[in-house]
Amino acid sequence: MIAIGAGGLDVALAMAGIPFQIVCPKVIEIRLKGKLRPFCTAKDVILTVLQKFGVKGNVNTVFEYTGPGVTNLSIPERATICNMGAECGVTTSVFPSDEATKAFLKAQGRENDYSPVTADADATYDGLFEIDLGTVVPMAACPHSPGNVKKVSEIAGLKVNQIAIGSCTNSSYADLFKAGQILGGQSIHPDVCLAVAPGSREVLQMITEDGTLLKMVRSGARIMESACGFCIGNHFSPNSNGISLRTNNRNFESRSGTKDAQVYLVSPETAAVSALRGVLTDPMTAGLDEIQVPEVKSFKHDDNLFIFPNSDVKTTEIIRGPNIGNPPQCSPLTDRINAVVAIKVGDKITTDHIMPAGARLKYRSNIEKYSEFVFEPVDPTFSKRASENKAIGISNIIVAGQSYGQGSSREHAAICPMHLGVKAVMALSIERIHQANLCNFGILPLTFVDESDYLSISQDDQIEIKDVLAQIEAGNSILVSNVTKGYVFKMNLEASGAQRQMLLAGGRLNQIKESLTDG
Repeated sequence: MIAIGAGGLDVALAMAGIPFQIVCPKVIEIRLKGKLRPFCTAKDVILTVLQKFGVKGNVNTVFEYTGPGVTNLSIPERATICNMGAECGVTTSVFPSDEATKAFLKAQGRENDYSPVTADADATYDGLFEIDLGTVVPMAACPHSPGNVKKVSEIAGLKVNQIAIGSCTNSSYADLFKAGQILGGQSIHPDVCLAVAPGSREVLQMITEDGTLLKMVRSGARIMESACGFCIGNHFSPNSNGISLRTNNRNFESRSGTKDAQVYLVSPETAAVSALRGVLTDPMTAGLDEIQVPEVKSFKHDDNLFIFPNSDVKTTEIIRGPNIGNPPQCSPLTDRINAVVAIKVGDKITTDHIMPAGARLKYRSNIEKYSEFVFEPVDPTFSKRASENKAIGISNIIVAGQSYGQGSSREHAAICPMHLGVKAVMALSIERIHQANLCNFGILPLTFVDESDYLSISQDDQIEIKDVLAQIEAGNSILVSNVTKGYVFKMNLEASGAQRQMLLAGGRLNQIKESLTDG
């Protein structure tokens, strides 16, 4: 079974053996039949799903893939599909654990970890979407959203400046082998710059040994490290107003490191053939021979340089360079919040809008410095104004539209606002992972009961919330007073019992510290 969901602090706690909780989700069945045709890929499947469901309105939902078509998808293909389910805003995506899973684990030397997992015969679902894999065609997510999906054939011929193959979504051995076969050592178009980022050191070893890497290098590809890299704008940023085809999972404005770049998300096959032609090209129309990926009976294993628990290596000191600050501190909620609406934004605000990556990501271990860039792409004055409010004892509130906090699970989009004195986010809807991160760091995730209240509230309005602690414990309704405009309105606090306790404690880290102290 493949399931991809939580991020940030939740993942760290899970790795430490501390479980995290989620709201019981509804489950949508995505029933697959048939088989993908040559040059039609798992990336095109998930882009088809995104075209159907979009990037908002799927909070507290699970996508479960079923049907006879599942057996025709490899584990890396299933991983690609699950990876980008997050772009729909779902809690997670799952495939059954079957013979393909067993074969994959066996090739990794982990056959003993296998167990079959499938839905009960009488399972019921909250919705159904059927896909005939034999009808899937090459797709592209157009600027600036993974949900802005079109067929490649509809926009083919678009002149391309840059192409990047890799990232967590499409950097498996099979992905890179196919791209290498298409490139075949031919020179890429002179107007195109191509980069390839293998998904791991093991993948890099495999493509080195089978000759794929040599084909890529001879074609003119630059080989990047196995990291997020270009996906989060750390390097290989497009030229100004450039057209970039990328196989990663997100194409939000500015995320690539270039604000006016036009980023399209495509499959490795579409990316490779377009690199040769210099224009966006449908690989089904390129006259290419079908590519057969060699069966991998044994994956490379290289745990060299890993430090495992109970090893002989002992660390007695935490070494902090000048750009590594102390962990953030959050105080418990008080019984009254006196605040100002520090910013009001619209729909589809991503974690890249809240906490820009790219050139700013180098400050991620220095919360005080990184906080200077909160909402920089939207309102560069936000951080200064929020800091000034905090200094005089006034809390800050963020007001937003639909689907606030979509995209990367980047917990800094909650940590840095917390550092600036943000005590609540009030939105029409909040994406699940970001909602969890807000609770983790003691920020109230509130949603409007009546959309008219969102329309009425303005930036700089004074807000008051009385009896905060009692209201959190009492139920889902939170009464909020707009002092500036003289009215009271109701908001929802959609949080589990465990999350309410986090909020009262001032965040999950405070809870853990208290439990360690009590122990």
